Amino acid sequence: MAGTASEIERVLTDWVAAELAGDVAKLDDLLIDDFTAVGPLRFVLPKRAWVGRYEQGTFRNEALRLEEVETRLHGDVALVTAHQIQRSVFGESEVPFTDLRTTVVVVNQSGQWRLAAVHMRFVAGTPGAPEVPSS
Repeated sequence: MAGTASEIERVLTDWVAAELAGDVAKLDDLLIDDFTAVGPLRFVLPKRAWVGRYEQGTFRNEALRLEEVETRLHGDVALVTAHQIQRSVFGESEVPFTDLRTTVVVVNQSGQWRLAAVHMRFVAGTPGAPEVPSS
């Protein structure tokens, strides 16, 4: 069942809102069971660990938005690329990076669009990112 860009946009909007609110129940509903997140510091988190950060209170987003969102639909799979801008806290420390390039995989499972994966990378030259290599 192919989706529409507006359905994918709604899922992304709901995901960002749930991440901002630390809404464990909503995230549990939005992420498929074998969801995987790959972070800019090379961590890989399955769904339980991703949601668990909020359950344990070890992570919170103070700001989060997606810009430059581009969605490509391929039947029951949507590939989304975006510029992710965030301000987050892990434990008592502010997360040092705020600008990421993000790829989100959204899949249709039994008529419901849900997140299957997210992969985040630093934007070179931004705060918290590695130095830009000299030419």
